[in-house]
Amino acid sequence: MRKKQLKLILSFVFIMSLLFLAVGCGDDTTSDADEATGETEDMFEAGTYTGVGEGYNGDIEVEVEVDSESIQSIEVLEHNETEGLTDDVFDNIPDEVVNDQTIDVDTVSGATSSSEGLIAAITEALEEAGGDIDRLRNGRAEQETATEDVEYETDVVVVGAGGAGLASAVSAYENGAEVMVLEKMPQVGGNTLISGSAYNAVDPERQEQQGIEDSVDKHFEQTYEGGDEEGDPELVRELVENAYPTLQWLEELGMEFEDEVFTVLGGLWPRAHKPVEPLGTGYINTYMNYIEGTNDEVQVLVNTEVKEMIMDGDKVVGVEAEGENGKVTVKAESVVLASGGFGADVDMRNEYNTEWPDLSDIPTTNHTGATGEGIEMVKDVGANLIGMDDIQLLPMGDPETGSLSGNIEQGVENRIFVNKEGNRFVDEGARRDVMTNALFEQPDSFMWIIVDETSYPTGDTVNNFNESIDDLVEAGRAYKADTLEGLAEKIDVDPDNFVQAVEEFNEGVEEGEDELGRTLFDQKLDSPPYYAGGRVPTVHHTMGGVEINVDAQVINEEGEVIKGLYAAGEVTGGIHGSNRLGGNALADVNTFGRIAGESAAKQK
Repeated sequence: MRKKQLKLILSFVFIMSLLFLAVGCGDDTTSDADEATGETEDMFEAGTYTGVGEGYNGDIEVEVEVDSESIQSIEVLEHNETEGLTDDVFDNIPDEVVNDQTIDVDTVSGATSSSEGLIAAITEALEEAGGDIDRLRNGRAEQETATEDVEYETDVVVVGAGGAGLASAVSAYENGAEVMVLEKMPQVGGNTLISGSAYNAVDPERQEQQGIEDSVDKHFEQTYEGGDEEGDPELVRELVENAYPTLQWLEELGMEFEDEVFTVLGGLWPRAHKPVEPLGTGYINTYMNYIEGTNDEVQVLVNTEVKEMIMDGDKVVGVEAEGENGKVTVKAESVVLASGGFGADVDMRNEYNTEWPDLSDIPTTNHTGATGEGIEMVKDVGANLIGMDDIQLLPMGDPETGSLSGNIEQGVENRIFVNKEGNRFVDEGARRDVMTNALFEQPDSFMWIIVDETSYPTGDTVNNFNESIDDLVEAGRAYKADTLEGLAEKIDVDPDNFVQAVEEFNEGVEEGEDELGRTLFDQKLDSPPYYAGGRVPTVHHTMGGVEINVDAQVINEEGEVIKGLYAAGEVTGGIHGSNRLGGNALADVNTFGRIAGESAAKQK
């Protein structure tokens, strides 16, 4: 409240100073009539105006109310930005513009495109109102932020508030610990929040209802061999055996999953669970709702970046961090590192990359905070790093942003890929690295995903990112036609090649296999309307990182446990080997997050 009052006071002082200058000095913002009467020129034409700006996932529309002298209110009418990741954008930016009477406000870290889109929409509305945009861009009073160092003591401190970090925090609390979570970004969620959300687990009840035969041993075999047997067999076994109990734990915490499982891209088998809530919001909301009920025995601090571990001899006993207003020191009995991977750090991924072409210009699905500082930090306390060159790319990036949004596939079985010539070029049920390498060999490393009415029975049917197919078509991110020839024309591919590609796929559905070696089929592509969506390679997951054991304890370069230090999630290595199965990341994040929290709590 005090901060807002201070902003209002400063804004009033600023406006009054402008009025004084205008009246007393006769600056060029006043007319001759104003000088004669002592009145200033109106800032706006009073009324309500709308504006539109381009966000990350589409247009952002706002309504701005002004009187003749000031901005009175801002209401966001419509947007398609990611829930959770952009909450701070829509909660804070309108208030800052009104309070400071300026559009010169800071963007929200990790949500820059959404921030810029909202500011652009507000700017357009103010232009309609007759506002002097240059003046509105330079109206913010400078404020100094007081620095204040703070120190806390707790049982367990968790570094990172993504899926693994929040799972660790909840698990540690359930096992009797007080917990603090430190997150460098302005919001919680990490990569989990913007993920496709698929969670692999052998689930007897759901799979048997669908007639799917599966086993933990099969999940182990596909995970271990799918990573070229480079993962630690003990860690792989720990993952596959605990994935389903952890899913049940999530359900006990209140999370909901759909009744049917499916095969996610590169998952190799139908065991992926889809949350009811879109993207990864279900995981994050479940944990945060639980944390809010702990009466501050689990505290989460955002905008707080951990810089180093505190050591007492050979034991980790806390962390040093930089907060919004100064240094933050947290003394603890144990530390859980859950700071994520390095997919968004171009220099770091190029440093370790040995398999792919230069990754400098390849976009990423990762949030902007996935920059690997946690991995570099624990090297200073002797942590061993493994598999750092194992970087996963997907053939599923948005052509403009590299994100997973806009992907029109609903599952592996009912879609095909074609290149710019209209030809299929790979088994669409293969490993992710196999599909991505094949895509790099196609013209412009570009492909079209092709589906039909089976995937989208109605125009308001949504994809795995809660985007309706009608909205994607309207935005030009997908294309629709009632015939294959019509779709070929819209996406500018050879119609003969395209029709032949679909016919060959349909023959494979009948025979159970095709010339490309595909074996995962369900329905033919023969039910119009037909849809196409473009995709390119994108950096998705870094499988390498900190070495851990089955209790999530961090291992040093001598093969010994580092006392007091645990790790979980994408910051770790040794589980997935050279290639991660689709759907195994969320199983890993939550399973080992739960294990790390329990192990850390038991040490206290």
